[in-house]
Amino acid sequence: MIPRWPAPWRRRTATAGRTAAVTAAALAAALLPPLTAPAGAAPAGGSPARAGTAAASALDPAASRAVWIDRDTLVWDRADGAASARLLTSPTGSLGLRGTTVTGADGPSLRLGPTTLTAAQRARFPHLRDTTAWRVDRRDRARVPEALRGELLATQSSAAGALVAATGVQTAGVLDDLYAARATRERLGPVFHGGRPTLSVWAPTARRVSLEIGGSTVRMRRDDATGVWSATGPAAWQGLPYRYAVEVWAPAAGRVVTNKVTDPYAVALTADSTHSLAVDLADPTLAPAGWSRLAKPAAVPLRDAQIQELHVRDFSASDRTARRPGTYLAFTDRDSDGSRHLRRLARAGTSHVHLLPAFDFATVPERAADRAAPDCDLAALPADSPAQQECVARTAGRDAYNWGYDPYHYTVPEGSYATDPDGTARTAEFRRMVKALNEDGLRVVMDVVYNHTAASGQDPRSVLDRIVPGYYHRLLADGSVANSTCCANTAPENAMMGKLVVDSVVTWAREYKVDGFRFDLMGHHPKANMLAVREALDALTPGKDGVDGKKIILYGEGWNFGEIADDARFVQATQANMAGTGIATFSDRARDAVRGGGPFDADPGVQGFASGLYTDPNSSPANGTRAEQRARLLHQHDLIKVGLTGNLADYTFTDTAGRTVKGSQVDYNGAPAGYAAAPGDAVAYADAHDNETLFDALAFKLPATTGADDRARTQVLALATAVLSQGPALSQAGTDRLRSKSLDRNSYDSGDWFNALHWNCADGNGFGRGLPPAADNADKWPYAAPLLTGVSVGCEQIESASAAYRDLLRIRTTEKSFSLGTAARVQSRLSFPLSGPAETPGVITMSVGDLVVVLNATPDTARQRVPALAGTGHRLHPVQAGGADPVVRGARYTARTGTFTVPARTAAVFARTG
Repeated sequence: MIPRWPAPWRRRTATAGRTAAVTAAALAAALLPPLTAPAGAAPAGGSPARAGTAAASALDPAASRAVWIDRDTLVWDRADGAASARLLTSPTGSLGLRGTTVTGADGPSLRLGPTTLTAAQRARFPHLRDTTAWRVDRRDRARVPEALRGELLATQSSAAGALVAATGVQTAGVLDDLYAARATRERLGPVFHGGRPTLSVWAPTARRVSLEIGGSTVRMRRDDATGVWSATGPAAWQGLPYRYAVEVWAPAAGRVVTNKVTDPYAVALTADSTHSLAVDLADPTLAPAGWSRLAKPAAVPLRDAQIQELHVRDFSASDRTARRPGTYLAFTDRDSDGSRHLRRLARAGTSHVHLLPAFDFATVPERAADRAAPDCDLAALPADSPAQQECVARTAGRDAYNWGYDPYHYTVPEGSYATDPDGTARTAEFRRMVKALNEDGLRVVMDVVYNHTAASGQDPRSVLDRIVPGYYHRLLADGSVANSTCCANTAPENAMMGKLVVDSVVTWAREYKVDGFRFDLMGHHPKANMLAVREALDALTPGKDGVDGKKIILYGEGWNFGEIADDARFVQATQANMAGTGIATFSDRARDAVRGGGPFDADPGVQGFASGLYTDPNSSPANGTRAEQRARLLHQHDLIKVGLTGNLADYTFTDTAGRTVKGSQVDYNGAPAGYAAAPGDAVAYADAHDNETLFDALAFKLPATTGADDRARTQVLALATAVLSQGPALSQAGTDRLRSKSLDRNSYDSGDWFNALHWNCADGNGFGRGLPPAADNADKWPYAAPLLTGVSVGCEQIESASAAYRDLLRIRTTEKSFSLGTAARVQSRLSFPLSGPAETPGVITMSVGDLVVVLNATPDTARQRVPALAGTGHRLHPVQAGGADPVVRGARYTARTGTFTVPARTAAVFARTG
């Protein structure tokens, strides 16, 4: 997922105090010990260079530069001239500064003395390891829990008592230290016993919490050991709307507020998420017929998964044969064109449908009557017109469409996909969708987005941060919320956010029988958090939970960027770190080599293996000289070969320079190409929802004169590099049918017009529906406009490409050679017999078990002579020999010389005959 929505942190501003002013000098003299290091300790603050940083010396109570990591320790750079330090508190939120005088300190004061971080603390908070540490005076430690339930101000003063630094305080670490051990064992949200619900919320910093339910207000009881507030009610509460009224110090508001907020652990909602609903998911009225006896399709190991990535609305919104388009129930319309196609894919070997976010998200009005739609005759406009995108953009914020990467409530189905968003229809209908897909032979993966929320602070769509301000989100050095993921980054390294991730995933698995989870920006999660998810799922059993958790697959985006990059705060769930865990990561290595270039190229005409680099050059100067093209193409061969092994780090082969190398020694933009420990660690793909569809990328990169048949053949060849690799493969729904989004590289809010799936080939493939939306594509319009009127495909190409892709799926899922299982077996059974300086640019030959695969990306027939196979018997694989593609049927093998002859732009698989 690529960043889409800016989400600036709404920082509070300092406010004047409303109680008697307390001068810094007087308090320093009365309360603080002199700033001297304990015997034998290193000087506080580490090196002198760090001790005098400008950031530490600022009088900036609106920021939060002090980090309270546990009940004993606060970390904050020592300011120039500081001789003493302390924490001031105010339960009423009245702290402020008047010049250098602190006002409003009407709560207990905590004395601070110098200390050093222990090895364990440095390991837990590596980004703070070189910062000054302060200890809370033993005499004041009993005051810590109460201090945390109000405003905090850390101060440093000179020996003369002058205030030299003041800042707010980050408290996630100390809250975990005080409460997490017990709180992580609590059941939160609605829990039913004997028909009576107990509603519980973790709010350790709240002054008080009330439950507003069914028109009444109920005081909630606080458990001081866990920080959990709860209330138990009668059976009559079942089904009633509720909210929590949380009185809490809110840094974003700069005062104590009472937030009326929904339940982070909600399992049901009213329309547009205004209230949670007290619902028992075990209620039999919410289950479709046969739900408890649902027979799932046979599970496949992650290394064999063949996945179709699909957006719920895309699937049916433009399908005229669907009775309930745009809804969960469209998947139960068995006679629709879309459902028929999914069954064809399942019969060919597709194992899973991966649904883009279908949890409750923030950007679509859930009631159909509240939505807007484009008011233009879009179909009547020219193929290269900017008018379509202008019209779509006018209603984009109010229409029925969004990808949904803006979480609101993590464990409730999205209401806009339900026939009635107000109540429990969404629960029952989501289950009916899962059941229908399972009955069609497909297991179901959910795309989950625990790495950020739609909003933070006091924003009305902020749930977590209005209950425990400053806890659930990752804070930067100044206390602002990190937004490297596009929005307000969550902090799964904090115990209760990590618990929310695990509890939510388990709920989807147990209560909705979801068969897999794809984690958005998984690299922003700690590896430990992902392993906890895996452990919790593995504990689910059919007898106890109705599902076999060990058969649930997990994979995600292991990208390494942002404030946590390179394990800056914890060991991340990145590509290399997740190797060997059984949780896969997307591999961008072969993807980029196959397509050419990268997602952010200024010129989209940068070519790759499948798009004609060197062998069928376009006119783009970005491709370089002929010699540069050849060299880059041969390096792409090596990247693709590593991908075909399952991205194995230790797989040894001969590269195109003739050197013996491991996968990890092949360069990918300065990183190792191979990072996997075993097949199944890396997900192969040629396209997904992010960036241009494969057809659109090839439209930019293939020579403009490339004909429709060749475009279709190139598409299938590109898909073959993923389908015929060791390990799982993913394809965006419709890619087998040449799906286009009219060259839109980021269609998250581009409406049905640009995103629709066209199951009827007479409706085209989506290309030429106007220039793509300006916000993300205007800089590419000069490249796009000529293509939109000059490129076309028809039913013949659409249907033939889909059929050829299904033939590849049949081969992949029936031949055991594509599921070797271990790195050792891949090393012994898979090879590239023609690798080296003399290999043919644009052609890759792979021997795997008793099969030989030839990937000919060139516009000419390729002849690949493998001397070691001379005299052996091979023939075109029976699936292709009797399959849908007449061109591949022309592939030949000459036993006398061991020569494989493969037509242009063709992926051919040969089987040994003797």
